[in-house]
Amino acid sequence: MLCAISGEAPEEPVVSKKTGSIVPVLKGQLHFQQTDFGLRGPRPGTVYEKRLIEKYIEEHGKEPGTEDELDIEDLLPVKTARIVRPRPPTLTSIPALLAAFQNEWDALALETYNLQEQLARTREELATALYQHDAAVRVIARLTKERDEARDSLSKVTVSGGTAANGDAMAIDNEGLPEDLANKVDETHQSLSKSRKKRPVPEGWVSADEIAAFDKVASEDSPVQQASSIGLEGDYAAISGLQGDVAIFSVEAAKVERSLKVNEPITDTLWTGSRVIFATSKGSVKIYENGSEIASFSEHAGPATGLALHPCGDLLASVGSDKSFVLYDLSTLKRVSRVYTDSSLTTCKFHPDGHFLAVGTVSGEIRGFLTKTGEQATSFDLGAPIQALTFSENGYWIAATAKGQSTVTILDLRKEGAAATAKVLDTGSSVVALDWDYTGQYLATVGPAGITVQQYAKSSKKWTQPVASATPGVSVRWGAEAKKLVSVSSEGVVSILGVKE
Repeated sequence: MLCAISGEAPEEPVVSKKTGSIVPVLKGQLHFQQTDFGLRGPRPGTVYEKRLIEKYIEEHGKEPGTEDELDIEDLLPVKTARIVRPRPPTLTSIPALLAAFQNEWDALALETYNLQEQLARTREELATALYQHDAAVRVIARLTKERDEARDSLSKVTVSGGTAANGDAMAIDNEGLPEDLANKVDETHQSLSKSRKKRPVPEGWVSADEIAAFDKVASEDSPVQQASSIGLEGDYAAISGLQGDVAIFSVEAAKVERSLKVNEPITDTLWTGSRVIFATSKGSVKIYENGSEIASFSEHAGPATGLALHPCGDLLASVGSDKSFVLYDLSTLKRVSRVYTDSSLTTCKFHPDGHFLAVGTVSGEIRGFLTKTGEQATSFDLGAPIQALTFSENGYWIAATAKGQSTVTILDLRKEGAAATAKVLDTGSSVVALDWDYTGQYLATVGPAGITVQQYAKSSKKWTQPVASATPGVSVRWGAEAKKLVSVSSEGVVSILGVKE
């Protein structure tokens, strides 16, 4: 017989009344059936050294390897040949030292057994945790794939304007703005619309004579290859490209001062305050501040094609080829609203009062959606995919051009249908980008053939073209006081138009 705890022959063997079993053998002798003891618990007939099992019961109150309660009274001694034990030794003799070593060994055997038991439980818990983690990762991957597939399917759905077969229109869940942002939109609208008619031309603004004298005053190569857009703030421009490169360009010094790396093809750029915002062809909207990324949103299932900033400064809009536009709160850096349409979107711009957002579609329509609710308020058709659009600060006009067109259509928001077309301006070459100055007098256009400035004289109510420069570009922005025009070509060449000194 061997002790199930120490693995040695016991001096005082005992068994548990609860798990011990006695079987008869030949000649009337009693035999305790003993099997190996493992981490699965003792089998019937497990034998223990009395002093070891008593110490274990005092510490745990149960039988080793099981959850069964066990008391010292439940131990049944096994009768064996009696061996006369010597009297209790002292530590002044070899037998006393041997007895002390025996006690130390007993304690070590108990500790080893407990450690083995704890190790087995820890292994089981670790295996369970690893299995649960692996299952969670698989579930997250599956849900992410299903979400992307659902977004892609939604982007390919064409919503019919007619009545459905069962008489119910197709429903798409759109989200309105939270109450605090909706109130801010109302306050901005009321404040700006009241002062708009009385707003004078700012002192020091560019004059018609200065515009007529515009010429190229600077041209500088930038490290941005395949440039796509410009974001302008004060005296600095962010030049962005389809290879994920960004160059920060000083307009005053006419040179590149530093660069950024976004690592995704950039489709549009917006600069507000200390933040530069990028839309990418991978569906992301990234916000950088002081050269570091502070937020990134991946709300579009396809490329994000355009950005627009609300006049209040705290609301950002992005549009994408997944037929949706998304609104973000720049104060909390969170998405706050999403609205789906039935056509892929190409560009966007907030009305100067901020109460609605105009978006361009690949179907050739310009649609106006209420900022607060996402409901469509107006629509104009140009007959081809919308390339660019911009509002006049008078709040009445919107200028737009379609893909491949050499004309810019001026639409009056106060009218509908064909009557809304106030003027069609022919620039003589394809137009890819537009920018209206703050006063609404000068409309800049740019394309592969060059830059033009279309001027509207309020006194005569006529349009003229005082500037036509053979400076190709993919994006154009007015500088401070409209005294400079900054453009960039697809090769990354930054050009500045202004009055030569």
